Amino acid sequence: MTVKIKPSILSGEVKAPPSKSMAHRLLICAGLSDGYSVIKNIAYSEDVLATIDCLEAIGASVTRGADFIRIKGASPLKSKGGRYFCRESGSTLRFFLPLAMLSECESIFSGSERLMERPMSVYKKIAEQRGLFYEKSSDGLLRVRGKLKAGTYKVSADISSQFISGLLFALPLCDGDSEIILEGKIESRSYIDLTLEAMKMFGVSASWRDDSLYIRGGQSYKCTELNVEGDYSNAAFFEAFNLVGGDVTVKGLREDTGQGDKVYKSLFSLLKDGKPTLDISNCPDLAPILMALAAELNGAVLEGTARLRIKESDRGLVMKRELSKFGAEIELSDNKIVINKSGLSAPSELLYSHNDHRVVMSLAVLCSKYGGEIKGAEAVKKSYPDFFVHTAKLGMEAIINDD
Repeated sequence: MTVKIKPSILSGEVKAPPSKSMAHRLLICAGLSDGYSVIKNIAYSEDVLATIDCLEAIGASVTRGADFIRIKGASPLKSKGGRYFCRESGSTLRFFLPLAMLSECESIFSGSERLMERPMSVYKKIAEQRGLFYEKSSDGLLRVRGKLKAGTYKVSADISSQFISGLLFALPLCDGDSEIILEGKIESRSYIDLTLEAMKMFGVSASWRDDSLYIRGGQSYKCTELNVEGDYSNAAFFEAFNLVGGDVTVKGLREDTGQGDKVYKSLFSLLKDGKPTLDISNCPDLAPILMALAAELNGAVLEGTARLRIKESDRGLVMKRELSKFGAEIELSDNKIVINKSGLSAPSELLYSHNDHRVVMSLAVLCSKYGGEIKGAEAVKKSYPDFFVHTAKLGMEAIINDD
C-alpha cells in the first residue's frame, strides 16, 4: 500500500487506541485463567491477532467480538504441544516461549523472516543450562520442549524486557518458588512493571526485591473482566502533529498509567525548547517520532539507542535514510544518535516503510507538513490498523493506493 500525503493541518479530537502492550498481557493472563474472562476495548492489530493465535495453540478458547474478546483459559502445563505462529510480533514470541516450555511436549514457533532473526539468546541459554530442548532449524522454525521448572534465573538486564515478562508469566505456574536476578543496568523497567500489574489483576503476584524479582510458585490465574487502557505509544504520533502546526487533542489516556512511553509529553517539550540530550533506553519505541520531530525542530542527541537495531527494522539506520530525503542530517554511533538542526523540505524521492509501523507513522507526521509518498504503509496494521482512517478524520489529505 502506498500513501500519498498532501500538506495539511490536522485538528480536532481523537480517542487513543487501545494499548497493544497491555492488550498482549491481559489476553495472555486471561488465556491462562481457570474460567471465562472478557477483555474489552480491543483493537485487532496484527500483533494482537498473533497473541490470539498462540492462545488457541495452548488450548484456550477465544471468541471475538467487535471490540471485545471472551476467553476460556487453558493450562500450558497440560499442553500437548502445537504450532505457534507469531506473525511479526516479538512480544508474542518471547511471551509464549516459556509457557510452551512448561510442557514436556514439543512446540514449534514460526513467524516472519525478520522476527525469527531477532535475538533469542536468553531462552537458548536457559534451555542449555537446564537440559531443555531448544533447536533453531535452517528453515527458521524454533522447536522447544520442557519441562521448565522453578528456580533461580540470571538474566542480563539490558536486553529486551520481553524475556523477563515471558518468565514472569510462566514461573508462577511451577511447583516451587523462583527468582529472576537481573544483572547490569535495568532497561525498559516500565514494561516489566506492566506485566506485574497485569498479573496482579488476575490474582497472581510477583514482586521486586532490589534488582531481582521473586515469584511464588503454585499460583493460578483467576478469570476476570477488564478494559484495555489507551495507548501512549501511539498517542504520541497524534500529539506530534501539534509540533508541525496541527491542533490535535488526544482523549482516553489514563493519567496514572504504568506505560513508560507516557514520557513523550515531557520529551516533546524539551524538543521545542532546544537541542536536548535524551536517554531513551526506557522508551525505545519513541525513537522514530523523536528523530522526526528533532529533525524538524532544533535537533537532539538520543542516547541508549543500541537496541533500535533489533526492532522491526534497524530503526536508527532506516530513519536516518528516510529523513535524509527531507534534508535531515543525522549521525549514528553504537549507542547514540545525533540529529542536527537543518532546514527540511519536501522529499523528492519515494519514502519507504521498511515494514515498520512506527517508521510509517513518524514519516506521516512530517508529510503532513511537507507532503510525501510512503510505500509499504500497510505496516501500520501491526499496531494501529486505523491510523490513516483516524488521521483523515482530523484533516489529513491522503490518497491510498493498494500496490
